[in-house]
Amino acid sequence: MSKQPKQGLVILAISSIPLIMTLGNSMLIPILPAMQSNLKLSSFQVSMTITIFSIAAAICIPIFGYLSDRFSRKAIIVPSLIIYGLGGLLAGIASAWIDNAYLWIIVGRTLQGVGAAGTAPIAMALTGDLFKGGQQSKVLGLVEASNGFGKVLSPIVGSALALIVWYGPFWGFPIFCLVSVLLTAFFVKEKKKTKQPPPFGKYVRGLFSVFKTEGKWLLTTYLAGATCLFTLFGVLFYISDVLETEYNIDGILKGCILAIPLLFLMSTSFTTGSKIGKNLKVMKKLIIVGLLIMTLSFVSLVFFERLILFIGILILSSIGTGLVLPCLNSLITGSVGAARRGVVTSLYGSVRFLGVAAGPPVYGWLMSWSRTGMFLSTAGLTLFVFLLCLLLIKPENNTAGNESDSQTNTLFTKLQLTSE
Repeated sequence: MSKQPKQGLVILAISSIPLIMTLGNSMLIPILPAMQSNLKLSSFQVSMTITIFSIAAAICIPIFGYLSDRFSRKAIIVPSLIIYGLGGLLAGIASAWIDNAYLWIIVGRTLQGVGAAGTAPIAMALTGDLFKGGQQSKVLGLVEASNGFGKVLSPIVGSALALIVWYGPFWGFPIFCLVSVLLTAFFVKEKKKTKQPPPFGKYVRGLFSVFKTEGKWLLTTYLAGATCLFTLFGVLFYISDVLETEYNIDGILKGCILAIPLLFLMSTSFTTGSKIGKNLKVMKKLIIVGLLIMTLSFVSLVFFERLILFIGILILSSIGTGLVLPCLNSLITGSVGAARRGVVTSLYGSVRFLGVAAGPPVYGWLMSWSRTGMFLSTAGLTLFVFLLCLLLIKPENNTAGNESDSQTNTLFTKLQLTSE
């Protein structure tokens, strides 16, 4: 790792990036009913403010990942944060002063999605560049915990800003982005590239070779990450609606209730990341246990409708998610050397965003169909992913060796796949 002037500030800067990214959707969850009412939108239209952000991010993430491999991580992260903030500013201006506000909110949210593409996934790659061994897993755990902290904080912040005016959260984005831009610009120092990046054709062939040798387990982990985010944001969308329509709860109290399961996700992610090191067997066990806990939790939610019991059961699902995500981060970040890490982590970020994008509209439809069917379908999905992870990821040894920057054999030279 290159010498960093103040390592604590470096970690703070890196951790601020996924936190900002998380605000993009979670901070808006509490205001969706107010947006629907004030702009006279349908449920589908209001859910699109979440979905369009995530689709734009999912499309742009692989492009930004390649550019970050070719140039530098900071050269992508800093402009992306600026674009992100400008998109929020546009949405805020439209909500306040433009008649056809919804169209411009969608444009602003699309810009935010483009900006988000260069944030958290590139931050994972940056962490892989700057930290090695067990320290890398700890910092990745902090990054995922920061992501979780953003999820905890954002419903409360969104609800508080909405007390001023319902579109207040849009105005918060430029301020938060500015803080992250300054931290990243001043405190993150990257190594200078000593080699010229390979031609695009050679780069792509090398990337295909990664997926040829590591593809089955890698795609399985991608699916697991997408599933975690899909179920998380889908259930949050469901709770946000139920709190207002059935319990007449809104404002900061609503944000605090939404934050409860996310607080457990954050604390579990932090603890998991700090303990797993590079132990592949432990990572696999925690992924399996986490998905099993999620499955049992979703099945149990069918039988609990009272709010306190419902939130209590949902907390178990959040704990399961907190066990899974840091392990996936470490597995994927260590799967290739620095030369292609940006694209591999970015593709992972892309499928996570697709999970977020699909959550609200799919759960909106499931809510109109059947509450029982919604939770049993969710449990069936997590059970399916549980079985894939159980079958396709098989650590050969207890611990991984040191990561190298070779084409495909880094952390996962120690993984034996059942498909081989």
